[in-house]
Amino acid sequence: MIFAMMYALPGDPVRALMGDQSFDPAILAAKRHELGLDLPLWQQYVNYLTGLLQGDFGTEIGSGRPIADIIADAFPVTIRLTLFAFTFMVIVGIGLGVVAGLKPNSIRDRGLLGLTLVLISMPSFVLGYLMQYVFAFQLGWITPTVQDSENMGDLLLPAIVLGSLSLAYVARLTRTSMAENLRADYMRTAVAKGLPRRRIVGVHLMRNSLVPVVTFLGTDIGNLMTGAIVTEGIFNVQGVGDAVYEALFRREGATVVGIASLIVLVYLLCSLLVDLLYAVLDPRIRYA
Repeated sequence: MIFAMMYALPGDPVRALMGDQSFDPAILAAKRHELGLDLPLWQQYVNYLTGLLQGDFGTEIGSGRPIADIIADAFPVTIRLTLFAFTFMVIVGIGLGVVAGLKPNSIRDRGLLGLTLVLISMPSFVLGYLMQYVFAFQLGWITPTVQDSENMGDLLLPAIVLGSLSLAYVARLTRTSMAENLRADYMRTAVAKGLPRRRIVGVHLMRNSLVPVVTFLGTDIGNLMTGAIVTEGIFNVQGVGDAVYEALFRREGATVVGIASLIVLVYLLCSLLVDLLYAVLDPRIRYA
């Protein structure tokens, strides 16, 4: 679908390459033939998939630079931002969910539900500009935009903004799963056996409650990477989001498709890892 949308992208990338200067239509046609842009959509798609299976993501029309090199420069920045956001989301989200789930319907439980409702209702670009205004322009703790994409300190605020929405879902999911499992028969049996509370919560309750949370975390990796496109634009992070924006501006559809293809591969890999983690968290799956 993305390949088809880029094929239908308004404007001719070869014509955009020549700018406002006059051109010979024969030269334009020859360039399109050289790049294979005069072929039917299905044939272009087959050619692209054939190259992708060989590790070839294509070449930018304007610069002639391999798209793999563009990805190699931009992707590590987005990976760092995504991992930072993922770590923040896991630690804070699960922590808040456990605290609220151990005492459902308490004041702290209602407070968590209220906080997560605000985060879920607020778009990332609104939260990003709000935190930028407060911490950069009002308090002066940080610079408005990221000056060094290699510096983890500069990526702290963008990572918090990126992970906030997912954090709300993780906290709510953990809280609900913990509250449900507290009423399970195996929990009453563990208490009746006189096991220490730390073992009951840390081993029995947590392992069973984290199965749905791990499912969400695994599939959310791809969402974080695509959500980073908006966050990177707000904070001027030179990652995949910046590369996609520049490619769309120059009508470089091949670059967008190449980046999207890599994100899909990462998403599939994370889904596979989640399936493997099920057996670690729930022994019943190993014996099925």
